[in-house]
Amino acid sequence: MSGTSLDGVDAALVKIEEEEDSLKAKLIEFYQADMPSHLKEEIKRSMDPQTSRIDLLCSLNFKLGYWFAEAVKKVCEAANFPIEELDLVGSHGQTLYHIPKSEGNLSRSTLQLGEPSIIAYETGALVLSNFRPMDMAAGGEGAPLVPYTDYLLFRSEKYRALQNIGGISNVTVLPAFASIDDVSGSDTGPGNMIIDELCVRLLGVPFDNEGRVAAKGKVHSDLLEELLQHPFLKRKPPKSTGREDFGEAFVDQLLAKWNQRLGNNDLIATATQFTASSIAHFYENYLFPYHPIQEVIISGGGASNHTLVRMIQELLPNCRVLVQEDLGFCSQAKEAIAFAVLAYETYHKRCGNIPKATGAKERVILGQITYPPHGI
Repeated sequence: MSGTSLDGVDAALVKIEEEEDSLKAKLIEFYQADMPSHLKEEIKRSMDPQTSRIDLLCSLNFKLGYWFAEAVKKVCEAANFPIEELDLVGSHGQTLYHIPKSEGNLSRSTLQLGEPSIIAYETGALVLSNFRPMDMAAGGEGAPLVPYTDYLLFRSEKYRALQNIGGISNVTVLPAFASIDDVSGSDTGPGNMIIDELCVRLLGVPFDNEGRVAAKGKVHSDLLEELLQHPFLKRKPPKSTGREDFGEAFVDQLLAKWNQRLGNNDLIATATQFTASSIAHFYENYLFPYHPIQEVIISGGGASNHTLVRMIQELLPNCRVLVQEDLGFCSQAKEAIAFAVLAYETYHKRCGNIPKATGAKERVILGQITYPPHGI
């Protein structure tokens, strides 16, 4: 998994077993690698309509394929697991652009790069990839896709909201004793994306480690109120977003207006509060009126930002706020595990989307299959 934060790649080696109408996914090994700076710059250039070029996209697709294949090799090496014994590889790919709604002459569409043929050749494994387009073909937005795996792995006797905070934040709603038709989900807004970009530009560091910078700053109420007027927050779910809404252009505008008025710590503190407040706004308007949420379980890189987690706790005083580790899981590995599970489901010809999360007309089988070079 390589997400919208552009901070690196996550690879999870997972053993999956079926138990009646559910799955058990055991994490054997987890590997993370920082994204090389040259690759990050190429991705950013390719995402920007002003600098993107077809030859750059063509080359980048293969470069990402080799990078993802290397992550597969590394996680197997770390686990001392023979790579030839892999049953399959699930690759989400790197999202380059996402258009959830038609815009003028631009069709609803999505583009993830990371050539699966390269992964299959380099690892000798069956590869399942390109999970989003089939959901979009069925009328959905192609995201979020994690709600299905949340349903398989986390349903219980409690009303739970599973809040993943990567570059973008998304939530899965699991009512008590949920059936598949009870599950819903949506992107809630920005996650670490704005915070990380401010850290890079203002401090020369890739992220706010444990939220220490934000903890030193003060939230500026006028800026926070301005940020909370973003039109995405007013859209009804299910909905999805990405760098198109909260990426570099967003930070450009924020800094142009506020950089001379606020210190670095205050800007990062306010951006952190914006992520927390956008999550709380979603809950207050779209969850609490319909679901008596008891537990909020946070995962993704945002779970390591103690200031962000504290802010969310303060905004949701009637919920028990946890991180994945409190339940014996790994916050960082959640999405990588999710795409291993989705790959497993696709291999078995089972649907992997949740229409109440993506807006699709029906449940569909996700992804495309690339066979290894000499068959299986």
